[in-house]
Amino acid sequence: MTTAMTARRGSRRFGRAAAAPIAIAALAVAGLPLAATADAETGERRARAGCLWAGTTYPQDSTVIAGGTSFRCGTDAGAPYWFAGADTDRPATVRTPGATGSPIGQFSPGARQPGTSYTDYCVGNQLIPGTDDVYQVVRLPGDVLLWKAAEPIAGWTFDGARPTPTWRTASLCIDGVLT
Repeated sequence: MTTAMTARRGSRRFGRAAAAPIAIAALAVAGLPLAATADAETGERRARAGCLWAGTTYPQDSTVIAGGTSFRCGTDAGAPYWFAGADTDRPATVRTPGATGSPIGQFSPGARQPGTSYTDYCVGNQLIPGTDDVYQVVRLPGDVLLWKAAEPIAGWTFDGARPTPTWRTASLCIDGVLT
């Protein structure tokens, strides 16, 4: 490699390396906080993405019916969210597989599903079957999604079969931990 080639290659590296700090400085001088800009962009993308229900994406402002309740797709804090609306006697317009696993990639916050053995838990040495409640997806800090009991199962209208009873027994509860 010649000295001229090395010098050109070095100046190209310097040019790229120098461009990033200059661009960041320009944004800072313009008064744009960098973290807020990135957060706003992520929030906008999530809001445009629509809401998930049983792995299917529904556009913003669409309405679905599940368990005897209407749900409208909107946004909460810049992220997709299902808002529960009025009770209805219309049949479900979406699949309702129940809370059979993690809601990540399957349901947006606000979505509700009947509990299953996946949502079983223990209080002391007593087993609380997941099928006793309806569960709602909640978002925790750090964008962690999980199911949280929202109401007794009596609040859910079943169009078809109810979830199968849990296979677990209280013998799996040891000091409040499901083993």
